[in-house]
Amino acid sequence: MPNQIQILAILCFPLSLRAQTGKLLLTLEEASLRMNRSNPTLQIADKAVGIAQSEQEKMNAFWYPMLNASGMYVHLSDRVEVRQPLDTYTTPAKEFVQTILPNDQLITSLLDRLGSQTLTVPILQRNLTTMDVNLSWPIFTGGKRMYASRIGRRLVDLAETGRQETAATLQTELVQTYYALRLADKVVEVRRKTYLGLQRHYEDAQKLEANGMITKAERLFAEVNRQEAQREWEAAKQEREVAREALHALLHMNDVPIEVIPVSPLFITRQLPDSLYFKNLIAGNNYTVGKLRIEERIADSQLRISRSAYLPTIALIGKQTLYANHLPRNLMPRTMIGVGFTWNLFDGLNREADVRRARLVKESLALGREKAENAMEVLVQKLYSGLLEAQQEANTLQVTLGMSEELLRIRRKSFDEGMATSAEVVDAEVMLAKVQIAMLLAYYEFDVSLASLCSVCGVPEMFWKFYSSAESH
Repeated sequence: MPNQIQILAILCFPLSLRAQTGKLLLTLEEASLRMNRSNPTLQIADKAVGIAQSEQEKMNAFWYPMLNASGMYVHLSDRVEVRQPLDTYTTPAKEFVQTILPNDQLITSLLDRLGSQTLTVPILQRNLTTMDVNLSWPIFTGGKRMYASRIGRRLVDLAETGRQETAATLQTELVQTYYALRLADKVVEVRRKTYLGLQRHYEDAQKLEANGMITKAERLFAEVNRQEAQREWEAAKQEREVAREALHALLHMNDVPIEVIPVSPLFITRQLPDSLYFKNLIAGNNYTVGKLRIEERIADSQLRISRSAYLPTIALIGKQTLYANHLPRNLMPRTMIGVGFTWNLFDGLNREADVRRARLVKESLALGREKAENAMEVLVQKLYSGLLEAQQEANTLQVTLGMSEELLRIRRKSFDEGMATSAEVVDAEVMLAKVQIAMLLAYYEFDVSLASLCSVCGVPEMFWKFYSSAESH
């Protein structure tokens, strides 16, 4: 039971134990998880997806009715009324009376007085108040709503593809930065061993010079190369710090007082699919080609929307008056419902220009997609050739490394016995260091090229399959 408690304590507090030493040991998988969790570039890409989804919802709103409330208070300068002079009616009456009673004065005078008057009928008061609810629901738009909804879906696809591309690019950058630090650590170790070997050789040369077995020039040659090895060691340390700062920045750990130590080794995969396999992945998975294809579909929908401008728009309309003051019902009914349409018959050839522009945009995107596919095929071939070159170089250097180690061992022994010069020993030390660093560089170039190849082909997850079944160094 006490042992189980100790194990649980170690598993639950690994970071605190690492923090006490001021170092954080990170595998490549852990670095990837940390980057995906805190990198602001990915967060911006996530926001872009949310913006596209909001734009899609905005375009889908055209399918729903529009309901709005309106109200107004109006003060008129005069009342609205109907005025009718009565002489229109009294003149015929007066003529009729004269035909019956030619000498009548009484009735005629009464009709003259009545005809001089004007009949006034009020219709609207000077102060009016209304509150209405208005409804408008398009039932036919010539396809505009349908194509707008398609554009909304494509905008979300475009944002999600951009997010995937960002994640793949960051993964490639992580592999490059992580293994750059791992390479720098290994180079520092090689430079340190070379310096210690030349330091030991320099001490042996001092002893042999004191015994008269070698000349001063040979001892000076050993000293000069020892100092050069020390300078290269210090330079390698500086390059390692630069690589460490780059990894800290990528992992968003600039303000954390912990030194990140990469523990995942450099690797090479001996078995790779042929280049045709990777080229076939471009059409369906490459992010650049995929985004151009989505933009081409958006352009096609925009072209169809431009063509729909030749058709009328038909909509249901309605209005309900909630409150009215000084507005008679016989003049303005409280409820109205109907169907209306608008049809643009001529707009100065603006629709024709929109259609032509949308068609050219679609054709341009199609040409751009074909160009991008060709460019990606060339890039894939270049990256694949880099992988094969790194494999071949690693195979060749593996043999050279064994021979260089054996050569150094023989020359050291021969120098101790007086059978080899100091220059021969130094050359062997320097050659071994060059071969070791060249081997590390071959592994590093393979890893970076593999990550870039998987990213270009749009399958960044494939990198981890090669990573899990690879030969480490």
